[in-house]
Amino acid sequence: MYTAFFGLNSQPFSIAPNPEFMYLGNRHTEALAHLRYGLGDAGGFVLLTGEVGTGKTTVSRCLLAELPANTQVAFILNPTLSELELLAAICDELKIRYKKTDASLKLLTDKITGKLQKNHQAGINTILIIDEAQHLQPAVLEQLRLLTNLETNTKKLLQVILIGQPELQQLLQRQDLRQLAQRITARYHLMPLTLPEVKYYVEHRLQVAGCSRPVFTEAALKKLFEFSGGIPRLLNLLCDRALLGGYSQQKAQVDGRLIELAAAEILAIKPAAAKATLPVWLWPLLFVLCLALGVSLSLLWLQTSV
Repeated sequence: MYTAFFGLNSQPFSIAPNPEFMYLGNRHTEALAHLRYGLGDAGGFVLLTGEVGTGKTTVSRCLLAELPANTQVAFILNPTLSELELLAAICDELKIRYKKTDASLKLLTDKITGKLQKNHQAGINTILIIDEAQHLQPAVLEQLRLLTNLETNTKKLLQVILIGQPELQQLLQRQDLRQLAQRITARYHLMPLTLPEVKYYVEHRLQVAGCSRPVFTEAALKKLFEFSGGIPRLLNLLCDRALLGGYSQQKAQVDGRLIELAAAEILAIKPAAAKATLPVWLWPLLFVLCLALGVSLSLLWLQTSV
């Protein structure tokens, strides 16, 4: 709706994890580098954590886009599964045929093992990516560890990337998961953007969408950082709604007021909340009253102590 008004060829602040709009700031670049390193020949488990909306899924999609052709990926988006359900989901992702009526832990494990060996012989790397991994049960994580036991002298036949919220780090500190924790070859915690990064982030997405002129004022950018805390998903929501507000008001630039209105609608934050300020002339009067009260209390104390 507002794209033509601001000279855009697409919506720059969609919350869909589109790699074309990926802003490779310092943190996201480091996260991607850790994922690459963890998927080296000897890698087993790779851990990527971060708060909600910091861009974990987007980083993983960027990694997928650059994987070589001789890679087969199983992507699990719903990890609230039992051990049997997880193995079945892996089989489905890797195109492994099995009879659902005969499905058992042993049968599915054997099927997956056979597939991993077949892929290895064909020169194909097999990667399992699990998003929202903080929801995995300890027994399911242990089943994943057992799957990674299959290896050659130099390489794991299955490499696993666990992506989740900070609770995943706490989960992996359990005593009964120490064997899995020791197999994590790379880990990275994705932090929110800083104020300078927020400015570059907004500018980058606008440029990708075909607009090179400054659309957000400096005041608007500071408000964006204040309300979003540097979390990209919230930035996208606030920017998108602010652009819509600018279009409806026919404003060529998004100012701080439009950001406040967007935050009020999306985050239920009151726009321009009125601060209770006292008149300048009242401060001296309050000082005199406080001084008089102090003197009175001192005299009262002296009288009672005599």
